[in-house]
Amino acid sequence: MTTLFLTVGLPGAGKTTRARQLATEHSALRLTPDEWMIPLFGEPEADGKRDVLEGRLLWLALEALKLGSDVVLDFGCWSRDERSAIRWLAELVGASCRLVYMPVDHETQRARIARRQSATPDQTFPMSEADLLHWRTLFEEPDAAELDRHEVGGPPHGWSDWLEWAADRWPSLV
Repeated sequence: MTTLFLTVGLPGAGKTTRARQLATEHSALRLTPDEWMIPLFGEPEADGKRDVLEGRLLWLALEALKLGSDVVLDFGCWSRDERSAIRWLAELVGASCRLVYMPVDHETQRARIARRQSATPDQTFPMSEADLLHWRTLFEEPDAAELDRHEVGGPPHGWSDWLEWAADRWPSLV
């Protein structure tokens, strides 16, 4: 059975470093939107294009899983719904999904981001203190049940299934 490794955490948590390690350890395909956004669009968000890019990378991940390759998705996935949808999609193609949560305290996060912006400004994007604090309020930390790979529940109210929800969240998925 193939495995989708899904990194979860805020910017500066060490997700990309861990994703690279996992890709090497498991001979897995690593997909990281941050490495595509600036080369393709010159900025990290580009008017909703990140959602489109993530959808295509998620589609590619599912195709690779079907072909027998493990995949590491370095997305961050701040919401429980995003993580549930991706786990459901992985199961749909016969793969398992392992969440790799990378917690980070605010001081460590700030220091890592400052180092990254100083060392490789062309490979990152500016993040203010206000951004970091705001993003912490948006991040839904995974609980023990989610990390222990319990069953994926149903989609949020108003959605018939996770595929419908995911196709709305990542418009280029299907």
